[in-house]
Amino acid sequence: MPQAWSNKRERQYKHIKSSAKKRGAGEDRAEEIAARTVNKNRAQSGESKTASRSSTKDKSPQSRGGQRSGSKGPKGPTKEQLYNEAKKRNIKGRSRMTKQQLQRALGR
Repeated sequence: MPQAWSNKRERQYKHIKSSAKKRGAGEDRAEEIAARTVNKNRAQSGESKTASRSSTKDKSPQSRGGQRSGSKGPKGPTKEQLYNEAKKRNIKGRSRMTKQQLQRALGR
């Protein structure tokens, strides 16, 4: 847990981490899930100095409730998240691609 977190965020981190471990996630994965969730909540509430657009404009992890997990229906990462990953990998033509094209270009 980073030292910059408030007591509330530390409690939230511990709760999310223990919940993830109860659901069968390993120690490292539980820590990652908890940290990402807390950091996204901090970004949405304006507590962090820098935040990505997808962190501040997207649904909160609590309200999302696993909508992008699983295999039924059009789930998975958003088009914006795929675009950002394509940008990191320097994939040409990404701005004109659809979500499906971005997924294929990223090998998903």
